[in-house]
Formats: sequence, C-alpha cells, structure tokens
Amino acid sequence: MMKSDMGRKILKEEREMDDKWNAFMNDHLNIQQTESGQLKGLSFGVKDVFEIKDYRNSAGNPDWLQSHQASKQYAPVINQLLEQGACLKGTTHTDELMYSLNGENFHYGTPVNPRASDRIPGGSSSGSAVAVSAGIVDFALGTDTGGSIRVPSSYCGIYGFRPTHGLVDSKGVIPLAKSFDTVGWMTRDPNVLLAVGEVLISEGTNDMEEFSSLFFVKEAWSYVDKLTKSRYLQNIEVLKENYNTQYVNVTKDGLVKWAELFRNTQGIEIWNEHGEWINRVKPAFGPGIAERFQWASTLNKEYLSEYEEEREVIKGQLTALLKSNGLLVIPTTPGEAPLLNLTVEEMEQYRSKTMQLTCIAGLCGFPQVTIPLMKENGIPLGLSFIANHYSDLKLLRWVQQLTNLYRGVF
Repeated sequence: MMKSDMGRKILKEEREMDDKWNAFMNDHLNIQQTESGQLKGLSFGVKDVFEIKDYRNSAGNPDWLQSHQASKQYAPVINQLLEQGACLKGTTHTDELMYSLNGENFHYGTPVNPRASDRIPGGSSSGSAVAVSAGIVDFALGTDTGGSIRVPSSYCGIYGFRPTHGLVDSKGVIPLAKSFDTVGWMTRDPNVLLAVGEVLISEGTNDMEEFSSLFFVKEAWSYVDKLTKSRYLQNIEVLKENYNTQYVNVTKDGLVKWAELFRNTQGIEIWNEHGEWINRVKPAFGPGIAERFQWASTLNKEYLSEYEEEREVIKGQLTALLKSNGLLVIPTTPGEAPLLNLTVEEMEQYRSKTMQLTCIAGLCGFPQVTIPLMKENGIPLGLSFIANHYSDLKLLRWVQQLTNLYRGVF
C-alpha cells in the first residue's frame, strides 16, 4: 500500500467528519470542565498540534499520526481555557507540520473558506480560521511561526492575534521553529479576542500610556495594488484624524532582506527540530511541503548565530521606534486570498511576498493583531497593528475600543 493510500485509510478509520467546511480533524471531543468562569458559554477548537489527553495529534500528516503516541495530558493553554468555562469542541486541520501559509492539505483536504469558497483559507492554522469564520466555534487556538494565524485570519475575514514570543505558554504544542513559534487565537468578535487574552496572558507591561503614534510602513503598503488600497483608505483616514501618523521606512535594505533572514533562520531551526524524524520515518509529504523540507535540509547551521545577531539589531531598531505609544500599521497580506489550485510556483511567489509582511513581527517577537475588512466584491482583507513586545493586553484593549468606537468602518 502506498503511503498516501495508507494515510487516507488512517483518516477514514480514526476520525468522523460531518462539518461541511472540512474544518475539523475531530469535531466530537466536546470537553468541558466547568460551567463557570470568564469564558462560560464559549466553544473553541484547537489546531491539531496541541496535546489533548488520550488523543493523538496528526500535525497534518498521516505518518506523524501513525508514528506518535496519544498524549497523557492537556497542553497548559487548553487547561487554562477549560478552567474558565470554555468547551473544547474538537481539533482543526493544519498544513503538514505547520510548514505553509496556504491551508491546502494533500492528505486531509483543504478547509473551505466560508467567505470565498473558490479561494484558499490560508494556513497553517486553516481549520481554526474556517471553524471561527463559519461560526462553528466562538474562538480557536492556532500557532503562528511565520504568519500561520495572521494570514488565515485575513483570508477568512476574522480577528487574529499573534502574541509576544514566549508570553503564552507553548508547552505541549508540536514545535516548528522554537524561536519564532507562538500560540495565538482567532475570533469573530474583538471582545472575545480580549477575553481569551485575559485568560492566557498573565504577564506583560504595566505601562498605561495610550497608543498615540501610528507608523505606516512605506514598503509594506507598496505591495498592495491600487484597487485593494482604495478599500483601506477610509480606515486610514479615520486613523489619521485621531492619531499622530507618519509613513516610515523600517529597513534600509528592504523587507525582502528581512524575509530572507527570517526564512533562513526558520529553515535551520525547522530541520534541527524535525530532520531526524523525517530521515527516520521518510514521511509522504504533499506538493510544496516536500520541497520546502528538502531545502531546509541544505542550510548551513553555522550561520545561525550570525542570523540571531541580525535579528537583535532589527528588534532594537523597532523597539526604539515604537517605544510604549507607537504601532506599526501594515496590510496583513498583499491582498485577498489566492484562488484554489494554483501551481506550486504561483503559490510560492505569493507566499514569498506575504512573508515580507509577516516577518516583521516574527523577527522581533512582537505582538500583532489583524482585524477584518471587506472589499466591495465581498472578499476579506486584513489590517494589522504591531506593538512593542509585552504590550499584548494593551493592544487587544485598544483594538476592542477602536472597533467598538468606529463600527461600520472597522
């Protein structure tokens, strides 16, 4: 039996799927510990990379599922949510080993984007984004290494949050590249986005200074075509009327250089993390994923310390720019979600440009929130705000206030 056929057999035997959006790997968990707490009455899903007691994770790949044992406990973040009254509905689909931004899974199928069924949902937290966007759950956990919460949130028209690196507990979560990995969440409602944050974030800055300066990254906005940029204009005008705003260059060499730094550093970490398993198990990967892991295996680890020094310089520069009252403002992605079934080459080109936007927060470990907008054709877009490190709850409260104050605009 070929590995792809074996994977489909495992899929049939080990899960039941009845959601028309193909958001879930398993949608029959329905785990609840208490009916009281800050998240009482709310349901959630989790990307299929979080430990759940007596449950085996797939990480989006049948060979991973087959070669790993069931967990003996819950990941701490799941415990935190259950203790506050939330109900865990199930586990959601992910790109294979989280190494993509597309959401298309060769083995388990592609979750259907509820806002644009002919377009990709975005990944790698694709199932989580779809489950939230379709209204199946109130919120969902995902992981974000290179944009895996921010991108699908933008494509599916929901709120998505990537926290300061290391602030939210990532124990019990299958890693990709540990110096970039974060645990984040998605919602349809900014109030729920904040409520989840208040449960999962126990540390951060005590600074009470309001955000007052908005920095629009010139190069980031140059990636957006004129038609798409026009949709952002009314939002930008509202921001300009109420905050000190300016357009800035954040890098001398261009975001393409930052994205290359991110990609190489991440690639080395990924192969350090998963290379032994790949060489031992020889898993069947889908198109694009196999090539990406092969490329990661060729990177020179000796450059890692040099890359880390470059990251510290970039972080220092943006820390000095943002201080405690500044936010970077960028489009979350270069535009609307790409159509389904594009070639690997076409998707890699779009992924490359997208990572020039997502690498900013990734390199610095800063918190980023994306809020949903809608084009005239009904296709979602995302608008992002990046704050200084450990300003997470402050940023979430600001978004709640902004969206409640300017309903109809944001």
